[in-house]
Amino acid sequence: MTPEHAPSSGATSPGQGMSRLNPAALPVHDAARVLTRLGGKSVTEAMLRADIDAGAPVNADGALNLVHYAAWLVKEMSASGD
Repeated sequence: MTPEHAPSSGATSPGQGMSRLNPAALPVHDAARVLTRLGGKSVTEAMLRADIDAGAPVNADGALNLVHYAAWLVKEMSASGD
């Protein structure tokens, strides 16, 4: 089986960076890593879990969809006047 046809486990190998991560279904620890890398500020798994506890949407398996999470953050910021 060629690499492009191999089943994806969602994990990345050391040389691939984050290219195989699915932004619509990221485990919380991967979402924290991606958001930290892309946002320039530290985002921890605990921070994401606190948002989930406060109502941030998650997929049925507990993974985050970054688009849905971003929309939730915007809604929360507008509701609080930030």
